[in-house]
Parts: sequence; structure tokens; C-alpha cells
Amino acid sequence: MTAIGRRASFSRTGYYPIVAMLWPLMGRKVYGMVRVTSEIGRLRQVLVHQPGPEVDRMVPSMMEELLFDDILFGEEARREHKIFRDLLHHLGVGWLDIQDLLVETLNQPQARETLLRSLFEGLEPGIWQSLEEASAEDVARGLAGGIRVGQEERGLDAQDLFEIPPLPNWCFQRDPQVIVGEGVIFSSMATPARWREVVLARTIFQFHPEYMNVPVYLDPVMPRLDRPLPLGPRRPSFEGGDFLVLSTDVIALGFSERTNRTGIRQVARALAAIPEGPRWLIVIGIPHRRAYMHLDTIMTPIDRNACLVFPPVILDQGPQRATVHEIDLRSKDLRPTPKSGVLRALKARGVDLEPIPCGGNDPLHQQREQWTDGANAFALAPGVITMYDRNLRTTEALAKKGFRVATSEDVLAGRAEIDLDNPERACILLPSHEISRARGGPHCLTQPLMRDPV
Repeated sequence: MTAIGRRASFSRTGYYPIVAMLWPLMGRKVYGMVRVTSEIGRLRQVLVHQPGPEVDRMVPSMMEELLFDDILFGEEARREHKIFRDLLHHLGVGWLDIQDLLVETLNQPQARETLLRSLFEGLEPGIWQSLEEASAEDVARGLAGGIRVGQEERGLDAQDLFEIPPLPNWCFQRDPQVIVGEGVIFSSMATPARWREVVLARTIFQFHPEYMNVPVYLDPVMPRLDRPLPLGPRRPSFEGGDFLVLSTDVIALGFSERTNRTGIRQVARALAAIPEGPRWLIVIGIPHRRAYMHLDTIMTPIDRNACLVFPPVILDQGPQRATVHEIDLRSKDLRPTPKSGVLRALKARGVDLEPIPCGGNDPLHQQREQWTDGANAFALAPGVITMYDRNLRTTEALAKKGFRVATSEDVLAGRAEIDLDNPERACILLPSHEISRARGGPHCLTQPLMRDPV
């Protein structure tokens, strides 16, 4: 993969619009720039990862820790993911696979040494030596797909089967890092099984020649003199699926089973320190339930004035309703202030969103389709979204609000035309029989690197 173009330093009044106009001429392989100030701006480049050997090597004993509900049929998951990538390319969106960036990073000896020492100081000498001597491609493959122990082993658990366990969740690029404005926030994952994903992401942004100068707004698991590293119950945890970058001024952050109070405090301090950064952090407390692992499983913006929601949490006044607190990031006191209602709190800060119910108006279908990521849509441009095809009642609710519904196959075959530069409301359905069983929708599968301003 060869980079085209030079790194640009963007400002709100700088030459970013020129780059946006030239982007379609640059091709898919242009990278090295980041800027995200909304969830819906016209998408220019996005980070993804095709499910690789890591999903083929997952065993049932790993499912609970990784929050999978089944082991995946890798070939079909890859086929479905390829259709998604083909759709992005067809519509003029550049995508980068994190695996390719990792290989390019590991071609640098210092990056490889730093990464291996941070991950595997106590690894068996033979495995360590093999990783030092292997090609960058083989090292990256082992770090993501795992390294087996001898075939003679007959254990059932991951520690019996692997010297280095695989990372089946690495296809969910929303979680390890978050692009906010022109910089990056690294997550502090809630479970040890996913910590390595953040270390890999950090290594790329530290050593990859095209990304090493991206400002790091928060690296929560690296201790500093002015910020000791809390461990145990006070260890910070927050994951990218709980972030919604709603505007230049407003960030929503879920207080969920994956994001705790210590993590929220760290995020608030980091956001407050960004020059010309966002003004408001809206903290949305959601029930700590398996079905609602992240904020983006119950709410995603889909247009300038609309969002998909799971009504029992976002809208209703019942026992599952979300709590809301607001933090003024320009205040010396970052103490959260209670607010009433998610959408009311957002509207008060200039983000006025009409709710469209995941699953339609029937509470039964709302629960079923929230479970299959009906509220987890990914916007390619204002009003142009991708969603899993199995969520039929959500699709019907979108159609009633003026969204033209098309399958990804029809778009790729030219039977349905979508223009992201002159967008009209459209919902593009993605095949999802297999990949949806990993419990993450199109929003989870993607980390935008570059969006046009809205």
C-alpha cells in the first residue's frame, strides 16, 4: 500500500475544504489525515478490519469473555464484510484495513521491539525469537489471529490451546480508538481479552509514518507523573462504542457496562484540554445489561435531524430509561449536572434529533431488532445509512420517514443509484446472517478517519 499526498494540518478555517474537493481524485490509498466532527458528515475514509483467522480459531469457551453468542463461520462473515467494503469503494469512500497498517508499522524494527516488549515480556523464548525474526506480515497475523501451542495439547480453554490467543473482536474497529476532531483517544477496554487491541492501535499511531503525528488526546493506560494509573476497582474503562461525536461542540458518552465513572472523568479532563475542542459532554447512563453493551447499540444519528433509538431506554419513562448528566468542558469544575431526557438535553445544546424507533412501534419487535443491531446504523453521508438487512421493522420505520431502501447488491450492480455528494435519504441494507452473530452492527465495524464538516 502506498500513501499518496502529504499530511495536512487542518483547522476550521484552513484548507480542509480543498482537500475534501480533491479527495475523490486521490483514490482509496490516500491516508494519514484524520478529522471527525460528527457522526453523519460525508464519509471520506474509514478504518475497518475483515474478520480473519482470529474468528476461525475461536472456541466456545472464549465466547463469554468476548461477548460473542456463537462461534462464527469465518468464510461467510468474510463474504458479508467484503460486500460492505465493496459498497464503500463503489460509493467513493476510502477504507483502510487495520491489519495492513499494522504490517506497515511492524516493518520498522523499533515499532516491533516496543510492541513485543509491551505485550509479551514473559513469553516463551522460542516464541519470542520467532516473532523477532518473522516477517511483518507473519507477526501481524500472529498478533491478531493467535499462535497455537503444540498440536498434542488437548485442553479446552484458550490458555491450553494458544501461546497468544486470537482477537475475534478486532473486526469491531469502533472500540479500540476514537477519532475526535483532529486527534485520537485510545480506549481503556473493560475486559483483559481486548486490551491487546488498544496496544496494537497505539503502536500504529506511535510509529506508522502517516499517523505518528496525529495528536493523542488521551492514552489512559500509560501512567504519567500528573496522572497516576489507577488499578483494581478504580481502573478506568471506556470503549469507543460508547462515544458519539455529535457536533464540533457536543460529545455523547455512554455510562454502560463497558464505561465506568473513572473512565468518564478521564475522558472529560482530556476533552476539556483540547484547544478549541468540544464544549459539552452529555453522559447517558444506560442499563448495565448484556443487550446494551454500548451506547451505539441503542442510539445512532442517521441525519442532521434524526436518529435511530431503542425507545425503552432513550424515550420511555419506564424502569429502563436512561439517566442524563451534562458536563461543561469549559468550566473549571467538571462536575456533572443532572438533566431530564436524552433528546431534550441534546436539543438544548443544538443537536435536535427526531427519534425513529428501532423495530417500529411494537415493543416485541423493538427488543428483537435491538438485539440484532437495528439501532446500530452507520452514516455514509447525511441521511444515507447502512444497516443490517435482517431488521425488517426498523427498515419499515425508516421508509415511513422518507428513506429509500435499497440492498447493497442492487447498489453494486447499478440497479439503485446513491450519490453521497448530493445525498437524499436512503438506507442501504447489508447482508448480515453471519456477521451479526458477533453482536455488533455497521457502526461497530467502523472507525471513521475523515468526514466532511456538517
